[in-house]
Amino acid sequence: MHPDVAKLVEAGRINETVGNRLTELAPESFCLHKSWGAGQVVEWDLFGGKVTINFEREEDPQTMGLKLALQKTEPLEPSDFRAERVAKLDELRAMAEDQPAELIIRMLQSHGGSLKPDAVDKELCGTIIPEEKYKKWWDKAKKIAREGGRVVVPSKRTEPLILRDENLSPLESLVGEFGEARDLKTKIGVLDSLKNETTALKESPEVLQNLVKEIDESVKKGIRLNLGQALDLLACRDELFSAVEGAELTDGALRIQDALGLADGDVAAEVTSLAAARQRRIYEAFPAAYGDDWLKKLMTVFERVGTRGVNEIAKFLSAKEQFDPLLKHIKKGISLRTLSGEALMWICRERNGNAANVFSTDVGFAMLSVIEAGAVDDGPRKGTRLQNLLMDDKKLIPDLLEGIDINEARNFARKLLQSPALAELDRKSLMARVIKAHPETQDLVTGEAKEDADEAIVVSWESLEKRKEEFADLVNNKIPQNVKDIAHARSYGDLRENFEYKAAKDMQSVLARRRTDMEKELDLAQGTDFSGVDISSAAIGTIVTLQNNKSEKTYTILGAWDSEPEKNVVSYLSNVGHALIGKKVGDSVEVIDLETEKAETYTLKSITAWKQD
Repeated sequence: MHPDVAKLVEAGRINETVGNRLTELAPESFCLHKSWGAGQVVEWDLFGGKVTINFEREEDPQTMGLKLALQKTEPLEPSDFRAERVAKLDELRAMAEDQPAELIIRMLQSHGGSLKPDAVDKELCGTIIPEEKYKKWWDKAKKIAREGGRVVVPSKRTEPLILRDENLSPLESLVGEFGEARDLKTKIGVLDSLKNETTALKESPEVLQNLVKEIDESVKKGIRLNLGQALDLLACRDELFSAVEGAELTDGALRIQDALGLADGDVAAEVTSLAAARQRRIYEAFPAAYGDDWLKKLMTVFERVGTRGVNEIAKFLSAKEQFDPLLKHIKKGISLRTLSGEALMWICRERNGNAANVFSTDVGFAMLSVIEAGAVDDGPRKGTRLQNLLMDDKKLIPDLLEGIDINEARNFARKLLQSPALAELDRKSLMARVIKAHPETQDLVTGEAKEDADEAIVVSWESLEKRKEEFADLVNNKIPQNVKDIAHARSYGDLRENFEYKAAKDMQSVLARRRTDMEKELDLAQGTDFSGVDISSAAIGTIVTLQNNKSEKTYTILGAWDSEPEKNVVSYLSNVGHALIGKKVGDSVEVIDLETEKAETYTLKSITAWKQD
């Protein structure tokens, strides 16, 4: 008991219980206030009934009535982490910088060895760690603490950090943490940390094999619900075995190809977010998993994985000497406009390397198609990365247009100018690059040339009705919904920082331009059933057969909106259509194959009517 308080007890002014409690507020002692945080008593006035406390969340010391202070505070031991925040703040801040794991251990020791992440935030954020730096610091500190082996760091914020027995080695701690982990994601994190213990694992092969058994069980249980994480866990295990000298999987261990065989989920969607090296291991298992169909299976994945996956598949197939089938697949995808934005980005980035043989102006057309499809279907965000590449890579458009003739350059320029997905300033910027590469396209901007767009467009009745339905959906559904989206986003406030509002307004511009373009197209559209066609020469509504010494090909020439490249049905406005229109039996004609994109010369063998009267 404090000597000054003891005098009051002896004089009968207060009882011993109150005296003990008062002693806890003696000068230099520590206490905790619910609102002001931890504090240290500066001075007290027992006879005046006041106490002055320096709280961590208050700039100036607070003077309180003794009775109120006794009610609103609770005592803290000097060794309590919260007390140290007041008395040793500079020391703790230095520790956070140089020894983050030790800081976490010190904090957990003060709280009985366990603390939930939300409580950790309250202990550290804004006092020891500046709020604006806290997230980055915490992500780094968690990793260091986990690797140290003393702290169990959960993957879920609902689970506490736990301080382990100091006598455990880092390997023992991590192995124990792996066994206690309840989900695959946490196990993957622990397995990553075990890569720092390769020397200890080399000396404890039985530990490594026990881990393999646990991993097998976890994968078999979780593969149905978490295919991506199950494959990631196996790939992480294989990385660990590669890092441990002399370590080999036993014959009965589950392999990645075994997991792929068990999987019934969407492999492409599940592996997209994985690290590039992990994806590579998974793709390398395709031949063993799928037998003769592995290449076909991998091509379907190529269509849908992210940029990392596209790059890793390309490198794997190159090493496997199977790059030609990939190039053939890419060429077909470009021609049919089915290639993903990620694949197109890879082609552009590798245009002077692995993708040189498939890089052409058609890649530019495909890019614009993907950007437009993304804007109309899912709002401006879907094609953003592809659009950013088009804008940021100032050499891309000149490279796309290098070596092409004026007609193809004008077609690309026209497609660019009419794109509803590009903002006006973006179109002008890109068009400037087109004009620099091909000055003869200048008239498309100045309006000095009369465009074919003012001429009637021949279409089938079926495609005309379909386009009318699309227009009705645009006017009656998409545009009204966009108006509601704008109003809803506006309610979020501060339009300068309101992403939802900006996205909705961008979409408004896309839809408005799309409406204008469709109105113009429908005004120019001329429906037909292609009957009564003159078959003395190739024309709209005819089927032409071409032949050379290598092969025979048949093309059906139909309306502007009737193209089906996979069935060799071409629009009369397409490059193939232009090449065929007007040609007669016996004429020589050069066409670009829709699948290989190679120009070949044929002789027109026969012409028949598409619609038989």
